[in-house]
Amino acid sequence: MRLNENVLLLGKKVVLVPYTSEHVPRYHEWMKSEELQRLTASEPLTLEQEYSMQQSWREDADKCTFIVLDAEKWQAQPSTTEESCMAGDVNLFLTNVGDPSLGEIEVMIAEPSCRGKGFGTESVLMMMSYGVTKLGLTKFEAKIGQGNEPSIRMFQKLHFEQVAVSSVFQEVTFRLIMNEHERQWLLEQTSHVEEKCYRDGSSESH
Repeated sequence: MRLNENVLLLGKKVVLVPYTSEHVPRYHEWMKSEELQRLTASEPLTLEQEYSMQQSWREDADKCTFIVLDAEKWQAQPSTTEESCMAGDVNLFLTNVGDPSLGEIEVMIAEPSCRGKGFGTESVLMMMSYGVTKLGLTKFEAKIGQGNEPSIRMFQKLHFEQVAVSSVFQEVTFRLIMNEHERQWLLEQTSHVEEKCYRDGSSESH
């Protein structure tokens, strides 16, 4: 999505930056993991295919992707590369033609050392806030593998409710409808987030 190509979102634990070609090699290494392939229902791609995918996601109007960086590492010293701080990614898919106010959200904390620290929770909150305030979304869905207990617990804590189970795909669908109460809660949870201007490949905002 072009809309977020110059957007950097600075949280407490994570920094969200647009997915650029700089991030592809690390992302490609992550996706060689059979565990991540299983959790994300993904097929392994060649590095060349991964670069093509990154380019198409950047161009597609129905996909909003941010790379999740470890904020502490990223802020430690100005010379730190983004690739060395990468923790995972968070995505919004606006693929329901009949309902443009619905976004499917998914998050992956791929870096093992970054798991269990609340990175996924803050990333999802920040992405939902972006979806509500910038993309006009009022409903979110998350499709999670039935065996992915950490993700299921996380989305339940974030007020999502289970609406469907698919035994064929072995996944559970959770939904959150942003009424006024939920919207206020979300904006309070993300009131600390700063939006800055991002420049591809540089870290001017350090």
